[in-house]
Amino acid sequence: MNGDRHIITVLVQNQFGVLARVAGLFSGKGFNIDSLCVAETPDPQFSRMTLVTHGDERVIDQTVKQLNKLVDVIRVNDLTEEPHVERELVLIKVAAEGLVRSEILQVAEIFRARIVDIAPKSLTIETTGDEGKITALINMLRPYGLIEVARTGKIALGRGMRGASEAGGARLGGDEGLKEGV
Repeated sequence: MNGDRHIITVLVQNQFGVLARVAGLFSGKGFNIDSLCVAETPDPQFSRMTLVTHGDERVIDQTVKQLNKLVDVIRVNDLTEEPHVERELVLIKVAAEGLVRSEILQVAEIFRARIVDIAPKSLTIETTGDEGKITALINMLRPYGLIEVARTGKIALGRGMRGASEAGGARLGGDEGLKEGV
C-alpha cells in the first residue's frame, strides 16, 4: 500500500452537477481520483461521496479546504488517519468448465464469496471486503481465467459516532446542524 493514499468522504447536497464540480476540483489541480463512489444517504437531500486519492499531507489539506469551499459541500472528512471501516464490492466472472468448477467453488467459500450467476462456461462470484481480500481473491481466481472483473471502489465510514453526518453534532435529516458544523 502507498502511504500517500487517502480516503476522503464528502457529504454533499444531492443536486445536479455536484459530482462534476468535485471532480473538476481534482482535475483542475492535476490530482487523480483512484476510485469514487457516490450514493444517496438515508436523507435524500444529501449524497455521500467516497474518494480515494494520492498526495502528501500538504496537497490533501489544500484539497480538503477547497472541497469545503464548494457551495454544495456540507462536510469533508479525511478518514485515512481516523478509525474507520472500509469495504469494496467486486463481481468476478471466471471461466469454469468441467472439474475446475468445484475448485472455484472451494476458493469462493474460503473467501466467503457467493456465486451470483452460473452459465455453462462461467461462474460469477460476488464478495465484499477490504482491498487486500479483494485482491487476494482475484489472484486466486486468475489461473482459472478471469473473463471480467467489476469493482465498486472503496466506501468508508468513521467508526462509532465519527463521520460525515455526525461530526458537527447533527444527524442526517436535520440539515441546520450540518451547515453549522462545517
